[in-house]
Amino acid sequence: MYASLHYHAGYSGVAILGVAWLPSLLEKYPLSYPILYLGLGMAIYALPLDLPTDPFQHQEFVTHISELCVIVALTGTGLKIDRSFSLRTWRTPLLLVLVLMVLTIAGLTLAGWALVGLPLASAVLLAAALAPTDPVLAGDVQVGDPGEGREDNVRFALTGEAGLNDGLAFPFVYLAIALLPAAAGSLPERLGHWLWQDVVYRTVAALVFGIVSGKLLAYLIFSLPKRISIKTGAYGFVALAVTLITYGLTELAHGYGFLAVFLAAVTLRGRERRHEYHKQMHAFTDQLERLFIVIILILFGAPSCAGC
Repeated sequence: MYASLHYHAGYSGVAILGVAWLPSLLEKYPLSYPILYLGLGMAIYALPLDLPTDPFQHQEFVTHISELCVIVALTGTGLKIDRSFSLRTWRTPLLLVLVLMVLTIAGLTLAGWALVGLPLASAVLLAAALAPTDPVLAGDVQVGDPGEGREDNVRFALTGEAGLNDGLAFPFVYLAIALLPAAAGSLPERLGHWLWQDVVYRTVAALVFGIVSGKLLAYLIFSLPKRISIKTGAYGFVALAVTLITYGLTELAHGYGFLAVFLAAVTLRGRERRHEYHKQMHAFTDQLERLFIVIILILFGAPSCAGC
């Protein structure tokens, strides 16, 4: 047991040190550091060591750490967008997520059903999983840090769409569940419940909780310290608080937590746009995101190397 703990501590330390250096070292090369960590995970689990952490045997742990990775990434994504939200300025990312992603899901569903022979529910589920772009691994083609100025139209569109699509792909996951033949009720009843509960209610709940949480936390961060004596330090932890509070409350209300977290971060970014705390909060979320990526990709090496 203690030997296993020492092995974990040793390779985790090397991996974390690498994630601090590799992004800058690989910046000029067409190579993504997550690929290296997947290979590192395979190499570690190929060694004759007593490493019990197999993702398939600890599914709940892997699920929760994956959720944490995504919501932290969504917070960081929202914090680094300099443009204030309006239907006009956000027209391109909204079109990408509300039109192009829906068309992509429809096309992938048709391909899975007609060409591969999947049941309709399975085809919809596969399409809903494949259609969104990844806010974690797509960081190299997104906008720069808050106030950095690297926000051309293409980068902004990709960043905004990456922040929105994880939450807005969830209705299609629930559509796949509604299409299951074994589900209770008739198909029209199931589709009606899906339209009201999974499309309308959950999305509206995410909008409300995300915007309200962002405004409340912006007040606590930028306005309250001016009224009472509060030390304005450790604001990286505030970013984590934004993430966890918003996600927890939204999920308790059965809304889409991923969407709410991104909206809260965008709302928070809209207050005191030039304040240095935005950079501090984004830097902290970026470091957390990289740490979670390292853990997840190394764990993926376990099943990838099964039978090595």
